[in-house]
Amino acid sequence: MAHEPDHHTETTGTRARQGRQGFPILLVLVIGLVLAMGAWALAEMYGVWIAPDDPVAEAEHTID
Repeated sequence: MAHEPDHHTETTGTRARQGRQGFPILLVLVIGLVLAMGAWALAEMYGVWIAPDDPVAEAEHTID
């Protein structure tokens, strides 16, 4: 086991934090949200594009 030094260092709560907060983190979150909404919109448009024009007639046609 390694021997640790016998000195004690005082650290404030702000300095001891492991992550940073502020504008860069907010920017990443906002960009991620915008990208997720864009992917959702593309999926919705694709769903409308591949949907049959008349779903009732389409269902009746497959039963026969």
